[in-house]
Amino acid sequence: QVQFEESGGGSVQPGGSLRLSCAASKSIFSIYLMGWYRQAPGKQRELVARITTGGSTNYADSVKGRFTISRDNANNTVYLQMNSLKPEDTAVYYCNDALKPRDWGQGTQVTVSS
Repeated sequence: QVQFEESGGGSVQPGGSLRLSCAASKSIFSIYLMGWYRQAPGKQRELVARITTGGSTNYADSVKGRFTISRDNANNTVYLQMNSLKPEDTAVYYCNDALKPRDWGQGTQVTVSS
């Protein structure tokens, strides 16, 4: 069973940037669609970005134009570049198989506040 470990979160001011990383314990080459999710306090977990094995991407409207997802199949890593961060982006961010989620990792906290 593949496991995911997220990192790169932190506290930033509005307008700032962060780059999240997701390291998988096994090859992700066979995982067709990888995704980044987030869960804000009191809200359900939502999918914000996803990427196919071939590099095609799709974003939630709330992050479109600000976030960029990428994947490095050779190194079993998925990234999320987050620019122009807003307070409403504050959440715990997770990565997982976007078609058939596996066990969830611990996530990485992102806090956007002035």
